[in-house]
Amino acid sequence: MFTGIVEEMGVVKMFEPTLTGTRLSILAETIMDDLPIGASVSVNGACLTVVTKGARDFTVDISPETLAVTSLGKLAVGVPVNLERAMKLNERIGGHLVAGHVDGVGWIREKRQDGNALVITIEAPPDILRYCVPKGSITIDGISMTLNAVAAHTFSIAVIPHTAKVTTLGLKKVGDPVNLESDLIGKYVERLLQERGLAPQKPAPVIDRDYLQKRGLI
Repeated sequence: MFTGIVEEMGVVKMFEPTLTGTRLSILAETIMDDLPIGASVSVNGACLTVVTKGARDFTVDISPETLAVTSLGKLAVGVPVNLERAMKLNERIGGHLVAGHVDGVGWIREKRQDGNALVITIEAPPDILRYCVPKGSITIDGISMTLNAVAAHTFSIAVIPHTAKVTTLGLKKVGDPVNLESDLIGKYVERLLQERGLAPQKPAPVIDRDYLQKRGLI
């Protein structure tokens, strides 16, 4: 589990497709002090496992499924990424409970300045928007954010200068993809209501060519 409070921005050192998946190496400093092999680490919001570690870098393996449902496949050498170690239960949760299980990819549609805040509008899939409520929480590339507004196909957030400086949100451009994770509590509430017949069941996915291509099955 994570909190969505990014500890540092690392830099992609190596991005290498293999026969069974993809191997990713990242240069980092702050998180290296307490990141043993086998530890979970959030990379742009995706929970990955450390498989090797050097003095200033670590390596993770990315499965085809993770590549299919996240934007990690678009990484390249030199690209910055948001990093967070797994949370400790004896520390404050500054953001919200984040599983590191990306629900899908959104796309930045607008960026505008509003006073000292950067307002970003993101287009998101219906399966993610169903859990979005104004003033609720959402994870964007591993960053815990508060939803300002929710529309039919988009939602908006306000990014303060500090967050824009210490995370990749300040570097993102219109048209860029971002990893999205819906509020974990909302998912459990919906599931409990469904079991009691108080909420409609989530529609089954349409297994078409686009669905199979996104998951690397064809």
